[in-house]
Amino acid sequence: MSQPDDSLEPNVIDDEMLQKAVEEQWPEDIRRLATSEGYDFKDVTELQLSFRNILQIDNLWQFESLTKLQLDNNIIEKIEALESLVHLVWLDLSFNNIEVIEGLDNLVKLQDLSLYNNRISKIENMDTLRELQVFSIGKNNLTTLENVVYLRRFKNLHSLNLTGNPFCDEEQYMLFVVAHLPGLVYLDFKLIPDTTREVAISNYQYLTDLLENEEAEALAQLEEKQAQQKELEYYKTAFVEHLNGPFLFDSLYAEDTEAAKLASLPGVDELLQEYRKDFVSICENLFNFCLNEHEKREAEVSDFREGLHEVLTANQEEGKRIILDFENRNKTRLDEIHRASSHDTAESMRAEYNEDILQLSETLMTLEMQMVDQLEELIKEFERNIAVITSTFAENVQGIMTQCRDLENRHHEKLLEISISTLEKSLNDELDEELPDDVREFLVDKNTIVDMVNKSHNIRLLKISMQECDILLNVYHWEASVKEKALQNEIDRNRNRIKEIFQYIDDLQEQLDNAVIPDPMD
Repeated sequence: MSQPDDSLEPNVIDDEMLQKAVEEQWPEDIRRLATSEGYDFKDVTELQLSFRNILQIDNLWQFESLTKLQLDNNIIEKIEALESLVHLVWLDLSFNNIEVIEGLDNLVKLQDLSLYNNRISKIENMDTLRELQVFSIGKNNLTTLENVVYLRRFKNLHSLNLTGNPFCDEEQYMLFVVAHLPGLVYLDFKLIPDTTREVAISNYQYLTDLLENEEAEALAQLEEKQAQQKELEYYKTAFVEHLNGPFLFDSLYAEDTEAAKLASLPGVDELLQEYRKDFVSICENLFNFCLNEHEKREAEVSDFREGLHEVLTANQEEGKRIILDFENRNKTRLDEIHRASSHDTAESMRAEYNEDILQLSETLMTLEMQMVDQLEELIKEFERNIAVITSTFAENVQGIMTQCRDLENRHHEKLLEISISTLEKSLNDELDEELPDDVREFLVDKNTIVDMVNKSHNIRLLKISMQECDILLNVYHWEASVKEKALQNEIDRNRNRIKEIFQYIDDLQEQLDNAVIPDPMD
């Protein structure tokens, strides 16, 4: 394992070290050019930081294009600060003092990883490295062969080095590894013989079959979870999360201790079951309506984008045609000015060409103004359409939620009747069944029972209104968001297009201004 050089101070990666490392990689002529113009680390694809007594990884965020990184033979203790190196394919961290595999989550393109000669005791935290093909983790502190099972998730892994770990001394080491990693071609720098593979499969068939079944089951569960998550995300965008079932109904009674006590009264259970059935049915209607409306909103946005694309494409093609015609007409204009027979003729030709450039500018700007007018009408029509969709949606949601409130009110009236009736029977000692002590406590007078029922009722009405409010706020936010985005995109497009036109015209003017004309004395 790597040991610090007592004659050197431990280093953290800084700009000076990085600049020096990059310079060392470049030929002398490129190095001189880079020194005069400055360094741009974002274009560097390979970086060697070996043998520099580095204690801590840092300051690599500038290397956006890095594909190969060598950090071997340092004194690094922790894998960190690599999250921005998303294009990294090859990483060497061998001969360091690393104890835990971590900090690799963003390196999803990594194919070759070396952690040779460190202090690692467990293979872990590499789940995202699905492209891994070559892995070296020899000379570490791996003591149990179960570590190898973790590597089964890497279906592209063909070369593995484990030599020098304590578990390599176990008699069944090679057979265990080969059996559990059937795609492996090289182990500890040696080609795996077919005979070894056959014996390994035979010896561990039972265990690997069990593993395959467990992995298949885990994969199925993961896919189901991902499908559910995707479905939930879709429901969120449709503003119907948790409306396709009893969730809203159950939430009405969550943490309502009064309602729980009232449920013990004779006849209330049957009343609740009927209420639940009718309430969930209304929620299902709301759920289906909202999904259909979501499809309408998505279709409207899609139609708008298609119309936008058609108009923009036609305008861009016309702009290209105008510029091409101009360039075809004037491609020899500067040479003609240069070859003019006299200074006056050249000046006249230059003035004529300048007038053509100004005319081109006016034509392009007129075309852009026409584009602005077309898009303004298109956006206004889009805004009108989504306003109608949003208004219709809101009205229907309010109507359906009114059904929920009406249902709650009817349930409340029936519950109040049962509660008062039960109170009267209790006071007259006419109850046919025993009630819990906590229920008998509120069966003392009419005001107490009415207050209790009303309190529970108000809580449920409030939760129904809150659900309605959430849905309406979401759709109004969506409307405002798509309107704002459409307008802002057009503002940005127009601003960029005008810049393009001005830049093109400026370039033409600069070429004309630099045109060489005959000297008036000639």
